[in-house]
Amino acid sequence: MHRDLTGVPVSLPQQGPQRGPLEGLSAVVTGAGRGLGRAEALELARLGAAVVVNDFGQPGRDGSGEASAGPAEEVAAEIRAAGGKALAHTGDVADFQQARGLVELAIGEFGQLDILVNNAGILRDRMVFSMTEGEWDAVIRVHLKGHFNTTHFAAAHWRERSKAVGAPVYGRIVNTSSEAFLAGSAGQPNYAAAKGGIVGLTTSTALALAKYGVTANAICPRARTRMTEDVFAGFEQPADGLDPLAPEHVAPLVGYLASPAAARVNGQLLVVHGGMVAVVDRPRVQAKFDSKQDTFTYDELDAVLTPHYADRPPGETFAAAEVLGLKRA
Repeated sequence: MHRDLTGVPVSLPQQGPQRGPLEGLSAVVTGAGRGLGRAEALELARLGAAVVVNDFGQPGRDGSGEASAGPAEEVAAEIRAAGGKALAHTGDVADFQQARGLVELAIGEFGQLDILVNNAGILRDRMVFSMTEGEWDAVIRVHLKGHFNTTHFAAAHWRERSKAVGAPVYGRIVNTSSEAFLAGSAGQPNYAAAKGGIVGLTTSTALALAKYGVTANAICPRARTRMTEDVFAGFEQPADGLDPLAPEHVAPLVGYLASPAAARVNGQLLVVHGGMVAVVDRPRVQAKFDSKQDTFTYDELDAVLTPHYADRPPGETFAAAEVLGLKRA
C-alpha cells in the first residue's frame, strides 16, 4: 500500500500488467509539442502513463504566429506509434476556460487526472528600461497565469476525489521554473519574475494539497530548445553521444517526480541538466538586528546595516548566480 506525505495509506489507480512505474496513471503535459515538453511527454508515456499532449502550436518562441494543432498532434501520434496512450489538446493554457477544458479532457478520456506537468512558455526578452507593458504582460500571462490555471482545475479535481473517498488520492504536479529566477537574468525581468512566481505558487500549492495526497515540485531545467537557441548558440553539439543540453537529460527527473517513489518529495526546487540534479536549499536568515528602542530610527539602521554591507562585493545580491556554474562532476 502506498503512503502519502503524512503516512496515510493511499489507494493507487488500478493497474494492469506492469510496464513502468506510471502504469495506470494519466498525465497532462503543457507546451509538449516541442523541446522540453515533448521530451517530458515521451518519458511519461515510456514509464506507462496515458498522456494528454497540450500545445497551442504558435511557431514563434515569443508567442507569435498562428496557432496550430500540428505539434501536439505529432507528439501524441508518436506516443501512440510506440504503443502508448495519448491524445492532443491544442488550447491556450493561459486562458482560464481553455485550461479547464484541458483538465476535463484528461478526466473524461482517462477517468481521472493523476499527473500535471506545467511547461508551456514564451520569451519576450528586453532590459527593464526598454520593456513594454505588452511584453511584460504576455510572459506573465503564459508562464505564471498558465501554471495557475491548470493547477486550479487539477487541484479542485483532486480535492473533490479525496472528499468523495474520505482519504488522500494520488496527485503529482511538476512546475517549470528557471535559473533565470535563481541567478537574476538582467535581460529577462518578465521571465525571471514569472519563474520566481511559479516557485511561490508551487510551495503554496504543496502545502495546500498535501493532505489530499498531492505533491507539487518545481524544476529549473537547462536545455537546448527553440526557447534557448540563441542562449546556447555558442555551445557545440557533440558529434557522438547525447548533447549535454538535450531535453532528454531533464525528462527522467520529471518522470521520477510524477511517480509513487517521490511521495515524500514535496514543495522542492531542483536544478537539472546534463546528467546532473541539484536540490536547491530554501533561503536562510543571514543576519538579524534588533532595535534598542520600540522601533528603528534612521540613524540606528545606518549604524547596523551600513557596516554589514560595507565589504560586500558590489555584484553580490540575493540572486544565486553560482547555480550557473553547476555541472556534472
